[in-house]
Amino acid sequence: MIFESLSERLQTVFKKLRSHGKLTEDDVNEAMREVRMALLEADVNFQVVKKFVSKVKERAIGKEVLETLTPAQVVVKIVNDELTELMGGTGSRINMSPQPPTVIMFVGLQGAGKTTSVAKLGLTLKKDGKNPLLVAADIYRPAAIKQLEVLGKQLSIPVFTLPGENPVAISKEAISYSKSHANDVIIIDTAGRLQIDEVLMKELQDIKKEAKPHEIMLVVDAMTGQEAVNVASAFNEKLGLDGVVLTKMDGDARGGAALSIKAVTATPIKFLGMGEKIEPLEVFHPDRMASRILGMGDVISLVEKAQANFDLEEAKKLGEKLKKNDFTLDDFLSQLQQVKKLGSMESILSMIPGLGNLKNKLPEGMDFDGKEMRQIEAIIKSMTKKERADIGIINGSRRKRIAAGSGTRVQDVNKLLKQFAEMRKMMKKFKQKGGKKGFNPFAGMNLPFFRR
Repeated sequence: MIFESLSERLQTVFKKLRSHGKLTEDDVNEAMREVRMALLEADVNFQVVKKFVSKVKERAIGKEVLETLTPAQVVVKIVNDELTELMGGTGSRINMSPQPPTVIMFVGLQGAGKTTSVAKLGLTLKKDGKNPLLVAADIYRPAAIKQLEVLGKQLSIPVFTLPGENPVAISKEAISYSKSHANDVIIIDTAGRLQIDEVLMKELQDIKKEAKPHEIMLVVDAMTGQEAVNVASAFNEKLGLDGVVLTKMDGDARGGAALSIKAVTATPIKFLGMGEKIEPLEVFHPDRMASRILGMGDVISLVEKAQANFDLEEAKKLGEKLKKNDFTLDDFLSQLQQVKKLGSMESILSMIPGLGNLKNKLPEGMDFDGKEMRQIEAIIKSMTKKERADIGIINGSRRKRIAAGSGTRVQDVNKLLKQFAEMRKMMKKFKQKGGKKGFNPFAGMNLPFFRR
């Protein structure tokens, strides 16, 4: 989970503060020492930590804070405010040109996920009603052009290539091409290097001069920590960055780069890249991220994800099936797959206030890595259409076949069928009673993600 170790440390600090009825200056100083250590362990830049702690302490030891009825809560709010400010204050969007096309130039080192991020931004903009064009201007890395073409085909987004030409000429011709093909956004995938060098920077400066991009977006690997900040500083000095895309954020439990880049380079983080799947980039909201770090959740982002991923027509059909007591395993599988689109259960819980650390309090063996969900999906997909529609026909031999086909045990198949049958009974009772507010059709399933 993003910022997992930092989040746990900070929440422990504030839990101690809340145990005090009133705070003294010594209490605040002790808490700030622990906050400083937590930030440094999260690989946040030393100067950034020093300035951050100083600002929080200055506000927290004021008379109006120490003499309030809930001083610990006020201190948490101050830390929340300062974390938000540290990461940029407000979310920063792409500067769209009033006169299309908007030209966006992607830069970065090799291995940061630049080409994948180009495709992801293309998908993000396509979902927003734009008509993007991806430009393959990385002529040096083996298979870079092919990779972008494959991604473009997968997403039904055109990719511009010009074999035999240099990156400057490719960028120039792509702009001319876009005007005759109604592409309102051009995303240029430039070449990277294993490390920053003058040849790379000169080429990027030439592309900038010719293409006149409205946005220069740097892609950095969040897992490189402070090195990501150094890379951002170097690119910003030579090119003048407009935004940063932090990739592999789901693989970095510390998050020091996200907390340092804006403060060190004055360049806002605009998007987060999660995983290798080609999904839209996640817009970076400093206020929401600060809230998640402090265990306050991020309900707004969760709702936005649900709105973007849940099919309203399917939901209506499900409602009708529930009324008729005609809910099958096919319907249940469909609902599971929609829940999976929201991300891992761990990431979903981190967005719900008070549930961020729930995984640490559950009995041993409780699954949050998707294993249980994948097992249920495998069992249902190993059934025939008739079996999914009517679980009553599934006898002993069929159960053995389903278990073998799904790579599970017969006991696992029996457990799922029993739980599904219990859920159907519950829905039948619900229908007979005329329904009640807050009914959860999945509550009968013994699954962590559907329990109340």
